[in-house]
Parts: sequence; C-alpha cells; structure tokens
Amino acid sequence: MTTHPQFRKVFQEAATRQQMFQLFDRHGQAPMSKARYTGRLYDGEWFEIRQAENDYMFEILPPLWMRGEMFAMREFMAGSVTSVFYAIPIRGRVRYFHGYCDMLVKGSAERMRDVIIEREARPVPTITRAEQLDHVWSATRVDYRGYAGERWPERHRGKPTILVNVGAGGTVLTLLENLSETEIATRLARLSTPVAA
Repeated sequence: MTTHPQFRKVFQEAATRQQMFQLFDRHGQAPMSKARYTGRLYDGEWFEIRQAENDYMFEILPPLWMRGEMFAMREFMAGSVTSVFYAIPIRGRVRYFHGYCDMLVKGSAERMRDVIIEREARPVPTITRAEQLDHVWSATRVDYRGYAGERWPERHRGKPTILVNVGAGGTVLTLLENLSETEIATRLARLSTPVAA
C-alpha cells in the first residue's frame, strides 16, 4: 500500500473553480508559524478538480515542469511547496487532481500520484475520520472556522477550531478534532456541495 501519512485528501468532491481557489487558501487564517511560511501546512494536501480547472491552471503561466500526465506551477505557495496538477486514468476515465508537493523532496509528486491512484481506484473508497474532518473544515464558511489562539491551552494553540451549535447552550467554539461522529455525519450531510468563502 502506497499511502503515506503526509498525503491527505482534503475535499471529497470534484471542486469547481470557485471551490478550487477557496481550497488553495484553506489555511489563509492560520497563525504565522514556521509550518505556514515554509509550506509544511500545505504540503501533501490534495483534492479532485474538473478538466476545465486543470486546463485553466495550465494556461495561467508556463509550468515549472511537465512530466507526462502532470505539471507543476511556477509560483510557489510557500517555501519550496508548489501546486502539482495531475491527469490520471482511473477505472477507465481520466480524472484531474491538484496537490501541494515539496519540490525539495525528490519524487514527492510521483509519490502523491501513486497515493491518489491507490486511494481513488478502490472499488468502494472508504473515507477516514481524518478525511471527514478535512472535508468538514474545507467546506465550512471561513466565518465559522479558525485556529486556537492565545486563550487556549498551549497544547491546542494553532489547531483548527469550528463553531458548533449545542442547542440551548448556544454556539461554542470547539477543536475540529473533538467533533463527535454524529456531529461529523450531520455536517457532511449538510455540506454536500459548496465550499464556502
């Protein structure tokens, strides 16, 4: 199995152009930390896009490089991390993906491609709890998500947070990782389409 903990699918649908650009900026509220300015916060994240979005990104600038079914963007997200776009035949049709790869890590784009193929070629793809949480995070409006700051215990600072309605108790800010299975299922049902700005 080629799965590597570094590589993670962060959105469970084929993103539209608007969703794609919002996913590019999914850590835009993150505290300025070494992980953010070196690109480690983004490195290894991937999601599916449509052919139109793949073609659009190819035409923006000349690619940094092209290798068969993939190309890398010339502009880097942060540090040595840049966007890599893939056109991959999976189960009889070509599908398109975007991922962030560290160009200083030899073979990272190829390893991500292998992870995408392994995961997406499964007869019945299973969605892990981590992938569910990433999808909830990606699809939640920016106004309703954030990062644990100074008021949180030090061990939680910088972790993703999300607003949760607890009924009569009102709305409370909680760590994304603390969502219950029921809360995740409810949110996934509601978030069946748009990534919110």
